[in-house]
Amino acid sequence: MSNPQASVGRASVLLGSGTVVSRALGFFKAIILAQALGVVASAGADAFAVANQMPNSIYVLVSGGVLTATLVPAIVKSASHTDGGASYVNKLMTMTILVLLGVTAVAMIAAPLLITLYATQWSADQLALATAFAYWCLPQIFFYGLYTILGEVLNARGSFGPFTWAPALNNVVGILGIVAFMLLFGVDTAGERSVVDWTPAMVAVLAGSATAGVAAQALILTVFWKKNGLSFAPDFVWRGVGLRETGKMVGWTFGVVLLTQLSIIVQTNVVALASGQGASVFTMTTAWLIFLLPHSIIAVSMGTVYFTRMSKDHAGGNREGMARDASTALRQIGLFICWAAAGLLAVAFPLSRIFSENFLSVINLGWLIMVLVLGLPAFSAVYVMFRIFLVQGKAPLMFWLTVLQVGVYVVLILLSSQIYVTVITLAVCASLAISVIIQAIVTWAVLRKTLPEVRKSGVASTAVRGYIAAAIAGFIGLIVSNQFGSLTATGYAQESILNAIVAMVGIGLVVTGVFVLLLWIMRVKEVRQLFRQLGSRLSR
Repeated sequence: MSNPQASVGRASVLLGSGTVVSRALGFFKAIILAQALGVVASAGADAFAVANQMPNSIYVLVSGGVLTATLVPAIVKSASHTDGGASYVNKLMTMTILVLLGVTAVAMIAAPLLITLYATQWSADQLALATAFAYWCLPQIFFYGLYTILGEVLNARGSFGPFTWAPALNNVVGILGIVAFMLLFGVDTAGERSVVDWTPAMVAVLAGSATAGVAAQALILTVFWKKNGLSFAPDFVWRGVGLRETGKMVGWTFGVVLLTQLSIIVQTNVVALASGQGASVFTMTTAWLIFLLPHSIIAVSMGTVYFTRMSKDHAGGNREGMARDASTALRQIGLFICWAAAGLLAVAFPLSRIFSENFLSVINLGWLIMVLVLGLPAFSAVYVMFRIFLVQGKAPLMFWLTVLQVGVYVVLILLSSQIYVTVITLAVCASLAISVIIQAIVTWAVLRKTLPEVRKSGVASTAVRGYIAAAIAGFIGLIVSNQFGSLTATGYAQESILNAIVAMVGIGLVVTGVFVLLLWIMRVKEVRQLFRQLGSRLSR
């Protein structure tokens, strides 16, 4: 008889390994992009950042969050149909493709208006450059949606690997595009290139390769559909397979996504005030990429597997199994994320050195990373708890909890807009961390009422001990980081990229050792189980 926990572990490792490779490539892509365009005070980089993030924002607003949140439970449930869910999948695919094509067309027509919406205070020249980027980037909307629908169908069928490995191809194509841009048009590490110096060819190579990467990421999944015996036949008869029931969840989930995107519009407008003067849109985008790295590798990879398991438990009426998986997911993911947050906090400045040799840029990016990661454990906890609500069919709770977070965040962002321009982005990052921490605390209180079984599962005590261990380990890591000269322009860690990597390894080892030791002292059972398993294997 197979061990359910072992199967979760194997699937999580498969997803995690794919995410690690994809994120590592994405990390490298961000590094060379920073070298090509500049990290801080680069108006051209900010224009590209707004245009390149806009397709993802629109896609998420229209369908991304809805598809990701509702597809797995719906497809798992449709498997009980006489045709094994094939008709449901064909109808859902047909609807999704038509919607995505329509939205992409409308977005491209409205590109100038959309760019202005995200950066109302920019000059006419910077808006024109961002709009030129947008025309090349907006087709990504369709391919993001196609990737999601193809991948989530594979996930629901238990084929987890392709969905997490496909972004690696995206990043490879993107890297080749950036390298081509650098060879053809040179590098601008200091961000001195004016927005009027950009030519149509430069825009086409940079933005066109970004879109080609997203297209490759989606289209490669069709190969795995065939390998898994799946096929698609357009079906325009959309009655009789339960889409109306799914639509109830979609409505509330859409509300969650809409609120989040509205907050991003406010955020981008405020951060864009610093464009050309200090850390702005591109700098925050880079910090956010680093922030998402551990979340994607740990929370998304492990959470995806547990989400599918909880959906099957709920569909089968196994409430105890669902509660057990929910508790295990929250404890295990929480501990790993706390460790990652402590590590990122400690290595923020040597890590930033990899992106730029300009010490002012390093300091700006480092502070953004440090402030953002304060909210990382809470961010991942909310992600997991929202998936539990979806399994329970309680999407309205997600909406109102998002209202809370967005409300707090927007108020704090608007207050941040009134301070000195060079620290606006730092204040926005702090606002995000504070709002997410508040949301996580309230969400946990609500989850205890909707799933009382988690009260005695040790989730809260494990979280508190994880936070304490992370805070102490991160503080000690900062002391070690200072010894490596991370905080001075002439320090060892700032002299070269190689030195920065050496410093990060040393700091990371110290943080990990302190974190694990503290968890052992505080008698966290997951750590003690891990050591017992290691001891057993070593003795054999």
